[in-house]
Order: sequence, then C-alpha cells, then structure tokens
Amino acid sequence: MYNVAWVDNEKCIAQKGCRLCIMYCPEADTIMLDATTQKAIVIEPRCKGCDLCKVVCSTHNAITMFPVDPTTGKVIKGGEAGEAAALGQAYAG
Repeated sequence: MYNVAWVDNEKCIAQKGCRLCIMYCPEADTIMLDATTQKAIVIEPRCKGCDLCKVVCSTHNAITMFPVDPTTGKVIKGGEAGEAAALGQAYAG
C-alpha cells in the first residue's frame, strides 16, 4: 500500500503566496495551483507518497497523507497512512 497527499483547502494559504509544497515536490506537475480557488491541489495519479510536501507544510498542516487501495487505486480518505516512501523507493522505476 502506498500513500498520496491531500490538501485541506481550509488550511492552505497558497493564495497568500506560500506555495512551498508546489516548489518542493520532486515530481513535476504533481502539486499545482488551482486557478479558481488559488489553493494547492494534488494530481493524485502523479503523487509518489514521498511525504516532502507534508514536511514543508508543517506550519499550517494543510497536507495529509492518505493510503491508496492497491486493488482499486482509490484513495482511502480518513484511512491511516502507511510508512512514507523514501525518495529512492518512490523513484525506483
């Protein structure tokens, strides 16, 4: 089982210029700025679950990691996240 990031719009302050999660995500075009809400959004199929976005957002705690069901590929919102993938694991091909 692996994890993906999820952004809580109530806590996200990207519209104020934060955007650290977007800048620090090692996977291109995974965390983007939603033009409508001016909040960060995660493109779930691209997320490798490395947890770096959650670390850089620790002041506002707007990012939560949720597990993905390995058989259906659906995010289990409210599920307990497993261990974060190390960058080597996340990018091992």
